[in-house]
Amino acid sequence: MDNKFNKILITDLGKTKKLVLNRPDKRNSLDEEMISEISCAMNKFSSDEETKSIVITGAGANFCSGLNLEYLHKISEYDVLQNKKDSDNFKNMLLSIYNCKKPTIAMVNGYALAGGCGIASACDLIVAADKAQFGYTEVKIGFIPAIVMVFLLKRVTETHAKDLLLLSKFITGSEAYKIGFVNYVVDEYMLESYTDKLCECLNELPSSSVMLTKEMFKNVASMSFESALEYAVDMNALTRMTDECKNGIKRFLTKK
Repeated sequence: MDNKFNKILITDLGKTKKLVLNRPDKRNSLDEEMISEISCAMNKFSSDEETKSIVITGAGANFCSGLNLEYLHKISEYDVLQNKKDSDNFKNMLLSIYNCKKPTIAMVNGYALAGGCGIASACDLIVAADKAQFGYTEVKIGFIPAIVMVFLLKRVTETHAKDLLLLSKFITGSEAYKIGFVNYVVDEYMLESYTDKLCECLNELPSSSVMLTKEMFKNVASMSFESALEYAVDMNALTRMTDECKNGIKRFLTKK
């Protein structure tokens, strides 16, 4: 996949694609161009048949420190319609990660703040260095963590979410693991190798079952208990018709 982007780098590792937020001198902070590029790349990965896993990380010593200061100054001059459009673009970027058909892993070192925390929370899995710093700083500047809150509440309880959002407190990777925000916490020197092993595991799984399982996570939460079970029955029946499922059952039954 050609890298025609200015603010992100794409590393093609075959079945795994690595998306690197590439503004290390600015702690990989977000602006309009980077937000657009992330959305574009994720939409391409989602439909790319060769891709089976996606890693999102930051260049240098940090993951992402949220919105760039120049960008914040710019949006402070926006009218309500401009702010609505800009907020919609940010939402769509997070959704391009969350709704991606392929499993996504945030590999987090250093700072993951505000919108950067939002990017991590939209991923399926988060691998964090033990001393990484997570925080939602919006309230400190009179802003609110509106869009990122929706994704945070999919990962932690309201009790923990209020502690993070209302106090704008920072927590380490180890603390984020304890409250269930991150899936795995490792020493910094192990971050890349551990993430690579996760990708290897994901890449060996049948694509159809991974994609359908991801789709169920997206849909079940908004359904009633009865509707969710009916939907699950339909998905079960659909999965059984795939070649990957039929071949997988055949291999399992013929094992000695």
